[in-house]
Amino acid sequence: MRFLVFLLIAGGLAFCGSTVPLGNKTFFGHIRAIWATDEMGDLKDGVKPGIERVKKGVKAGVEAAKDGSDTEAKTDAGVDAAPVLK
Repeated sequence: MRFLVFLLIAGGLAFCGSTVPLGNKTFFGHIRAIWATDEMGDLKDGVKPGIERVKKGVKAGVEAAKDGSDTEAKTDAGVDAAPVLK
């Protein structure tokens, strides 16, 4: 029942966001226009190094969990690996 209510609310928001005009654009039209600006392009380029560091840290953590090692090691991202609980 809870899922059905959530689905109805999400569907209603999606319908309103794509059909109800807010000025000269819909909500999704405004989001698309913002996403296409030069400033947003600069933001996307600026966060790429941080995203790569997070990906390396997660990958190292997954590999450490698969190996079952209890030692703490520095990852390529420069983050201490959490000890694996057994």
